[in-house]
Amino acid sequence: TDQLSRDVLARVVAGARVSLSVAALSVALSISLGAEVGLTAGYLGGWVEAFLMRLVDGALAIPRLFVLLLALAVWERVPAYALVLMIGTTGWFGTSRLVRGEVVRLRELAFVRSAEALGAGRWRVIFRHLLPNVSGPLLVAASLGVGEVILLEAGLSFLGLGIQPPTPSWGGMILDAKGVLVTAPWSSIFPGLAIVLTVIAVNLMGDALRSAAAPEAA
Repeated sequence: TDQLSRDVLARVVAGARVSLSVAALSVALSISLGAEVGLTAGYLGGWVEAFLMRLVDGALAIPRLFVLLLALAVWERVPAYALVLMIGTTGWFGTSRLVRGEVVRLRELAFVRSAEALGAGRWRVIFRHLLPNVSGPLLVAASLGVGEVILLEAGLSFLGLGIQPPTPSWGGMILDAKGVLVTAPWSSIFPGLAIVLTVIAVNLMGDALRSAAAPEAA
């Protein structure tokens, strides 16, 4: 048990649901936004591509953690859905560049030109022909992004800016155990191990997906 006689195992399991839900929803939002912007910029090209990519370059120049700390410090208590929105809407910039690069390569291939010659509209080409062919890199980016967001959410919760008590989260559990590290080290060891093992597992899965998507580069 922890310093308040709460079951540590039960809280680690409950915290897994919270931390993984925040990570999965945030990554789903960021991947969706990044894919949409990358597909649009890569296929349309011209001033649309230049405008969107300059916006992305400007956003990448601002540290994500700084933006989150600035936004979260404004509110005393942030609900989970707001945290998901903040993390998700600040994490799609790299994905958009990845998707744009793939689309620029794919748009000159025969299957895209054939679809255009048969009269397919722009959005049909984008969502019917290009999106399925960039789903592999998107899946890899999503799996690697989950581990990053788990660490980000745990860090924000440890600073008192993420998931608020009494809702358990791994970072919040480590924060609660800060005062009893010597007398009850297990209160922080087990949520810390949960973070480490989960991030390692997600990254290994991302590496496996990357190798499967590009076996010639493995």
